[in-house]
Amino acid sequence: MRLKGKHIVLGITGSIAAYKAAYLLRLFMKEGAEVQVLITPSGKEFITPVTLSALSGRPVISDFFGAVDGTWNSHIDLGLWADAMVVAPATASTIAKMANGIADNMLLATYLAARSQVFVAPAMDVHMFHHPATQKNLRILESFGNTIITPGTGELASGLEGPGRMEEPENILELLVQFLGRKKKLRNKTFLVTAGPTYEKIDPVRFIGNYSSGKMGYAIARELAAEGARVKLVSGPVHLMIDQENIEVIKVESASEMYRASVRLFPECDGAVMAAAVADYTPQKTKKQKIKRESPTLELPLKSTKDIAARLGALKKKSQILVGFALETHNEVTQAKRKCRDKNLDMIVLNSLNTPGGGFNVDTNKVTLIDKNNNLKDFELKSKEEVARDIVEKMGEMIFNPGAGLD
Repeated sequence: MRLKGKHIVLGITGSIAAYKAAYLLRLFMKEGAEVQVLITPSGKEFITPVTLSALSGRPVISDFFGAVDGTWNSHIDLGLWADAMVVAPATASTIAKMANGIADNMLLATYLAARSQVFVAPAMDVHMFHHPATQKNLRILESFGNTIITPGTGELASGLEGPGRMEEPENILELLVQFLGRKKKLRNKTFLVTAGPTYEKIDPVRFIGNYSSGKMGYAIARELAAEGARVKLVSGPVHLMIDQENIEVIKVESASEMYRASVRLFPECDGAVMAAAVADYTPQKTKKQKIKRESPTLELPLKSTKDIAARLGALKKKSQILVGFALETHNEVTQAKRKCRDKNLDMIVLNSLNTPGGGFNVDTNKVTLIDKNNNLKDFELKSKEEVARDIVEKMGEMIFNPGAGLD
């Protein structure tokens, strides 16, 4: 039984796909999991709590208080009890509430209190799924660190065809088995991760910046944490949020602030990943007042910023690993190899702005890993979460098998 001893909270919402939740519950139970079912009021219109209680061996919870004796159902206790929370099916309404922190039922309150990984399996009509509001809410949930289980494509209850079918229970089960069966190889390790852009102030309202969204760095931080590591995430200005117990976020704005934070934190870490897009230049002086348009041209003297990766490379001990990033537009491999050597990196992650689907402000990336011995490993275009998994897997190999190459 692959889930023996694991605690799963299964949330069911008001969708015709609620019948699939009964099959999913049965699969969890057969694998040895203890499952507590939470159901929304509208979910009870599609499947009865009696059925779910019979399958789980536990009373199904829908309300904050028991209808008979007024017993309080603690969403806090449930959130701490769970090794994983699965919302399947997840309607567009519930997804919107989750994304915006609305806790008007027991399921949603438990979601906000959950300290475990949350898996969301959307189920809705194709047009609802494609609506910009739904897509935005799914991106928000993903940015919080939740796992979105992509719905299948096929005939829907409306008679239309397209994406929106809740993923099949067997596939959701395998995803949970894979996640909960992870050995957390990096437990008791600590890593520094830098993410996002830096903003270099010109005057009180203007700055020099770049298009980095921080998605890659945040995905790496989440993946390291999922492997049991403690993470110090030094983040430039981004619109992302992260709420995981073993991730500490240190917010900075400028390259100098990121430099100081990284140099201070690195000695206490087992390794670092330099995923931030740090400005190479900053204004020599920041104007105290807004610059007025008083002439057709403006001279803005710049000075170079301190190279964070190079400094950490100089500080690096034999027991530490250091991973850098290279975003190039030409001679990509040659320049990445040079950076890896000059900055004393153990590995560099190369991505190119010439690759469709890679680079800034997208959810995918296509990378090449290059180690300090000039070994290369190319990967196909993947989601940034999958890319993070590849990077962290190689980092684990470097830590526990220093002689391992990029095979």
